[in-house]
Amino acid sequence: MRASSVCRRSAGMVCALLLAAAALAGCDHWSGSGAPEPDPSPASTRPSGYGSVFLGRDECSSFGTTSFTEVPCGSERAAARVIARYDGDIADGPSCPATTDFVLHISETGPASDENGDGAVPRGYACMRKLEPPHPGDPGGGGGPRTVVGDCVYGAGRGQVRETACDGTGKKRPEYKVTSAVTARSDCPSATELYVELGGTRPVGCARPL
Repeated sequence: MRASSVCRRSAGMVCALLLAAAALAGCDHWSGSGAPEPDPSPASTRPSGYGSVFLGRDECSSFGTTSFTEVPCGSERAAARVIARYDGDIADGPSCPATTDFVLHISETGPASDENGDGAVPRGYACMRKLEPPHPGDPGGGGGPRTVVGDCVYGAGRGQVRETACDGTGKKRPEYKVTSAVTARSDCPSATELYVELGGTRPVGCARPL
């Protein structure tokens, strides 16, 4: 679950942008104050023998709360599949696919513990999709690293919003639903009351009240 940048449409058409790093033109800058959700635990880079790249695309990770291990996808220990894998830091790299349930951050490791004997496991991140539902990354699922069309959000204080399940099963009741993604706020439907920063080629999410 992530906190999103938003602009609210009011009777006076006053917009306020909440995260300075994701400003939309015409809105004031607000600094995000809500505490972000904790990052997923770093993946364990113990040798596994199941692939030439640790947690490469289409490989699977085990269950775990403090570490994750690569396991065969047919194993009873398998919990999630890698749907995309990138080197480097997530802040500097490509975004995970929209259906990502969670992200594993992989620490750089030297030759003593690499998985294929080539000398190192590079720092990177794996975009993970759970093998079984529920899938928080699906539209309306209430989680995942990205906000997408179909997601619902609630006010988290001082103007920030966070995702929550659209069916009301989350800890917070949904207040708005992102109904479309556009290139500019002026393209949103007239019923839009909240603008949510989505990123990508259509960075503005148009949200209506529920």
